[in-house]
Amino acid sequence: MYREDYDGTRGRDRNSEDVFSKPVRAGKRTYFFDVKETKGGKDHYLTITESKRRIEGNGTFSYDKHKIFLYKEDFDKFCEGLEEVIAYIREKFPNDEPFIRETPAENPEEF
Repeated sequence: MYREDYDGTRGRDRNSEDVFSKPVRAGKRTYFFDVKETKGGKDHYLTITESKRRIEGNGTFSYDKHKIFLYKEDFDKFCEGLEEVIAYIREKFPNDEPFIRETPAENPEEF
């Protein structure tokens, strides 16, 4: 689990344990793809978290986070929908500003 996903409960994780985690840094955002285990340990699901660090007025950092839960029975439909909308954007808006790969900062904490 990543440090900004803790609430104020003395460091206790508010989610179940990660079985596998894949962070993807994308510009000013980081996406976390986390495989979780259900409480009974009999099933697994995926959480996708978008995390964006912001600077508060007093100079401290906080994170804006958005999370979705994706269950195995929905994987195929989710992938089909995602592929369809990506294809739509690429077909209908080919002249949009191209994706520019950003170089990670020397200090990963800045990213």
